[in-house]
Amino acid sequence: MLGTGGTIAGRAGTAADNLGYQSAQLGVDELLQGQPALEDLGIESEQLAQIDSKDMDHATWLRLLQAVDRHLARPELRGIVVTHGTDTLEETAWLLQRVLAPRKPVVLTAAMRPATSLQADGPQNLADALLVAATPGAAGVLAVLAGNVHGAADVRKLHTWRLDAFGSGDAGPLGQVQHGRLRQHRAWPQGEPLGLQRLPADVTRWPWVAIVSSHGGADARSVDALVDAGVQGLVVAGTGNGTVHQALAAALARAQARGVAVRVVSRCAGGPVVAAPQSPWPVYENLGPAQARVELMLERMAG
Repeated sequence: MLGTGGTIAGRAGTAADNLGYQSAQLGVDELLQGQPALEDLGIESEQLAQIDSKDMDHATWLRLLQAVDRHLARPELRGIVVTHGTDTLEETAWLLQRVLAPRKPVVLTAAMRPATSLQADGPQNLADALLVAATPGAAGVLAVLAGNVHGAADVRKLHTWRLDAFGSGDAGPLGQVQHGRLRQHRAWPQGEPLGLQRLPADVTRWPWVAIVSSHGGADARSVDALVDAGVQGLVVAGTGNGTVHQALAAALARAQARGVAVRVVSRCAGGPVVAAPQSPWPVYENLGPAQARVELMLERMAG
């Protein structure tokens, strides 16, 4: 099991704390205490980072990718569980899936309540994640939260505080963990790995990709400023079916003419983008803006 911090490793705070808790306070070994049947699973643990996932960065992503890749190469290993914060979980999941496309399960889990709260959800999420990671035949990057098993391409954080804060949109979850048993509904994630060699070892060389949003009163100056500052890719969170404000579209055309890659997604929480034939930019039909930023970053790494 690999620990990166997050609310699942948090401590309940005092009235003086603005958020009511402090994220990323407990180590991964502390989270494992009290979990059932650990002896049978033969769990090993490693603390890779101790951060609030809102502060996830490229250096931590690279360390995580390297650690997961190293452990996946061990023939005796059945699966990996990664404890993570909820805020950027979907980005990390997609990055792991695209770069490694593992043939063994890599299961991300998290919590909406800190570990020391009176009704913490982390222990059950962790137990469910361990069960999925030990399931024969499981594969791909998964997220296990609130009894649901999500695939890396589909998972989104949809709610700010509800325990069941994640969903898989129209596709629905891959399965559920019910009373200690996995009920699988759809196939495990598959794909061809891009490989760690795609990623520069120096994270300062990772391409700068930014997200801009189309909205009423959109101003072209935001795009122009990013281009002048050296941005290499822009993901546009478009309205509705990936539509883009005309003022923003003109600036995006100028950006594209200067070598900036432009991709479009929808800012809607559900539904794919059905690309219009006249769209001047490629569309990521089923990715959210944060995952699309990861995808475009990986594209730009290919040169």
